[in-house]
Amino acid sequence: MTPPRLTSALLDAPGLAHGFFSREGGVSEGIYASLNTGVGSSDEREAVAENRRRCAAALSVAPQRLLTNNQCHSAEVAIVDGPWADGPAQADALVTDRPGLALGVLAADCMPWLFFDLDARIIAAAHGGWRGALAGILENTVAAMERLGAERGRIRAALGPCLRQANFEVGLELLDAFAAQHRDAERFFAPGRNDDKRQFDLAGFAVWRLQQEGVAAIDDVDVCTLAEPERYFSYRASRRRGEDDYGRNLSAIALS
Repeated sequence: MTPPRLTSALLDAPGLAHGFFSREGGVSEGIYASLNTGVGSSDEREAVAENRRRCAAALSVAPQRLLTNNQCHSAEVAIVDGPWADGPAQADALVTDRPGLALGVLAADCMPWLFFDLDARIIAAAHGGWRGALAGILENTVAAMERLGAERGRIRAALGPCLRQANFEVGLELLDAFAAQHRDAERFFAPGRNDDKRQFDLAGFAVWRLQQEGVAAIDDVDVCTLAEPERYFSYRASRRRGEDDYGRNLSAIALS
């Protein structure tokens, strides 16, 4: 079975495959039903491997050539040229210019970003929660692509399903942290249900940061994971249901 996936028209190009996969089309059961691709979850290893195999096949790469990091909400970026030799990198973004590799990120409310420069044939995938976004994961991803030969003005970026402003309630300490680092960031925090809360537009902040970095071609599938927990894994939805773990959605991009 080929699992369903969202795609971005901005990333529709010859020699490029990509997808924002949902939680549908896999073999996992229970709270992980059904396309859980998170090796860090407590799901059955065999089920996760089969789910990832199906995603790799959809992108026309071998299973061992679908790469994901050990994500740690950092600003670290790994430039890769082949399958892992010593295990996944401790990082939150991957960049390559090698065909036949699928670069993936796992998320369950955090932002999954996919990038490419068609002229230079360089791709990237980045995972960004609020910590990574504040630390500079998107800026560092663009810089890493540039080191391989990409040009900022040619880079295209697409954002997949993630937690959106209407469902992203935060405290004032988060507003203070972002405003301290970015003077104009306060505009991404709308009033909350009381004076101690705000609704954070993390996606809007991320788009702004990429624009500030010179990336002009940006697409957003505009899907909220928490609003559609039957279609997408959501950390916050799992907590509300009292579950002790959660599945991960895969987003990936590959050169052929």
